[in-house]
Amino acid sequence: MGSAYDTLYKWARRTTTSFAELSFLSSLHDESAEGDDALVYRLKQWPELPARHRTAEVYRALSLMSNRPVNRSWFLRHSRMKPKVLDGLIDRLVAQGAVEVIDVSAYR
Repeated sequence: MGSAYDTLYKWARRTTTSFAELSFLSSLHDESAEGDDALVYRLKQWPELPARHRTAEVYRALSLMSNRPVNRSWFLRHSRMKPKVLDGLIDRLVAQGAVEVIDVSAYR
């Protein structure tokens, strides 16, 4: 039998995966945004960005997306973009084939 520290450590390791974090964050923030968190985006290649999207917040978010998938709600909170502009950026990333789109609703 392991110590309390070992038990907590194992629990923390299991609950800090990308999908667990996304699921947890979506339940904390915007319960009314139904379809926003069903899809997550992971960067596959660096996209061609128009000048209006070449900001530190967008670059930071894209950098994180290269390491783990993020959902629309997370991107909206961290990029400080308006929803309509963000949707245009996501559509552009998908059209370029720069992101992998994952439907996480099947994993709930």
